[in-house]
Amino acid sequence: MPSPTVVLVHGAFADAASFAPVTRMLLDRGFRVSVPAVPNRSLLGDSAYIRSVVEEIDGPVLLVGHSYGGAVITVAGAAENVVGLVYIAGYALDEGESLGQLQGGFPDSDLAANLIYTPFPIEGAEPGTDVSVNVSAFPDIFAKGIDRADAEVLAVSQRPLAALAFGENAPVAAWKTKPAWGIVAAADHTINPDVERFGYQRAGLRSVVEIDGPHLLMHSNPADVTKVITDAIAELG
Repeated sequence: MPSPTVVLVHGAFADAASFAPVTRMLLDRGFRVSVPAVPNRSLLGDSAYIRSVVEEIDGPVLLVGHSYGGAVITVAGAAENVVGLVYIAGYALDEGESLGQLQGGFPDSDLAANLIYTPFPIEGAEPGTDVSVNVSAFPDIFAKGIDRADAEVLAVSQRPLAALAFGENAPVAAWKTKPAWGIVAAADHTINPDVERFGYQRAGLRSVVEIDGPHLLMHSNPADVTKVITDAIAELG
């Protein structure tokens, strides 16, 4: 099998730049990489969009999802040319399960008390609700341990997630038919690390690595994250 294109899928409260350090490392190693912008409007819509990106790629694809991006790749990963999944501090949903249901089975992280809800217009329909992280709390909750100046830039440039995404059920769980690997952010204050561990264990991932870092592992531990991705590629052969 030819080496897959690595598609990096960002999560809520972030954008494609959240993968920048890992993207650089993968490019330097000669891998083909794509880092699409996730609309963050709905789980079903976002997954359909990422699947459309994947299906335009010639050859196999390794899907890598961070945080909410994990939920997105769980659904989008059903695309025929996806050969594997990598979860980074992510939600490995089961078929028929929503983000709210998976998260609701565990104690809240520090994120829950620091969310901001803002209406946004939808043409011809009732306004939607954007969910974002309190800017002042963002560095400690999302990016603790990362250079404070960099974390502050990320805080004011975050990409909100529509509240609709939390309640939509995953119509498929690609990990049931595709090999998958996972990374737990053991010092995560955005997602309770036990949510990550539970989802990975239930999905029977091939391997799970625990990194003692914050939610935004791609900035704090880019070499470790890159190694999990390249090890997965090597295992796929």
